Amino acid sequence: MALLDVRDLVVEFPTRRGVLRALDGVSFSIEKGEVLGVVGESGAGKSLTGVSIVGLLERPGHIAGGQILLDGTRIDNLPAEPMRRIRGKRIGMIFQDPLTTLNPLYTIGRQLTETMQTHLPLSDADARKRAIGWLDRVGIPAAAQRIDAYPHEFSGGQRQRVVIALALCAEPALVIADEPTTALDVSIQAQIITLLKDLTRDEHTAVMLITHDMGVIAETANRVAVMYAGRIAEIGPVETVIRHPAHPYTEGLMASIPSLEHRVARLRQIDGAMPRLDALPQGCRFHPRCPKAFDRCRTDLPDLMDAGATRAACWLHA
Repeated sequence: MALLDVRDLVVEFPTRRGVLRALDGVSFSIEKGEVLGVVGESGAGKSLTGVSIVGLLERPGHIAGGQILLDGTRIDNLPAEPMRRIRGKRIGMIFQDPLTTLNPLYTIGRQLTETMQTHLPLSDADARKRAIGWLDRVGIPAAAQRIDAYPHEFSGGQRQRVVIALALCAEPALVIADEPTTALDVSIQAQIITLLKDLTRDEHTAVMLITHDMGVIAETANRVAVMYAGRIAEIGPVETVIRHPAHPYTEGLMASIPSLEHRVARLRQIDGAMPRLDALPQGCRFHPRCPKAFDRCRTDLPDLMDAGATRAACWLHA
C-alpha cells in the first residue's frame, strides 16, 4: 500500500464570476522512502496540491472532490484538530521562505523542543538534547551553542536547514517540501538537496518535492509528476521523463533547459502562456500551445494513459 494516495483531487475557489477549478482530477501516490518531484510553471497547481494534502488550504478555497489517503486512512475530510495532530507528526512541511515558518520571537531551540513535545513523549532535557542533535544533523555549526539563538541570527541557508530540522524532528512519514531551495544560492542549494537525500535514505521518509527546477528534480527524485493548468500532464520515472518525454509539454520543458552535452545556438521555448483558470480552453488544456495538436485535442480532455514507461495525458498515446 502506498504511504500517500491522492485520488481525483478537485480544489475549487468560488468567486463573484463563478467557481474557479484550480485542481481538476489530480491523482498520484508516493511510496515509503520515495521522492516524488512535482514540476511545472508558476500557477500550475503544485503548491496548491501540497497545501491541500496538509490541510492548509486557505478559504474560500476548498476540496470539492476526490480523496487523500495517508497509510490507507482518509485525511481530506478530517476536522481541524485531528488534522493538526497529523500535521507535524505524520506529515512535515518545508516552505520556500523559512521566515514564514519560524517564529521571530522564539529561539530556534524552543521551537524545535515544542514541536517534538507536542508529538512525542519527551522530557524537557530529552527534547533539548534531540533538538541539538537535529541541528547537528542538518549542518548547523556549534549546534549546542546556537540552539538559544533567534531566527534573525542565522543566514538564509542556515534558516532553511533549521526549517528542515523542524519538519523532520517529530519523525514524520511524509515531508512536503515546497520550493525548499529557490531562495538559496547554488552551492547552498546543492547542500540542501544532499541533506534531503541523506535524510530520506536514513529515515526512510517519503518526500513530495515541489519545484520548477528540473535540475533539482533530476538530482533528487525517483519519479516526477509534470503539472499543467491544474492537471497532471505526465508522471513516471525521472530518467524516462527527462530523456524520453511522452507529453509535448514535458518535451517543451526539457528542450528549454540548457545542456552541457549539446551546444545549441538558442534554446527552444514554449510559445504562449498557461491559460487563466477563468479562461480554460475546451479539450486538452495545452492544445493552444502544442505543436502536435490535432482535432480531438481541441474537443476532448485527455486523462492519463499509458505511454511506454510513463503515463501521459495526451491523445497521441490513445
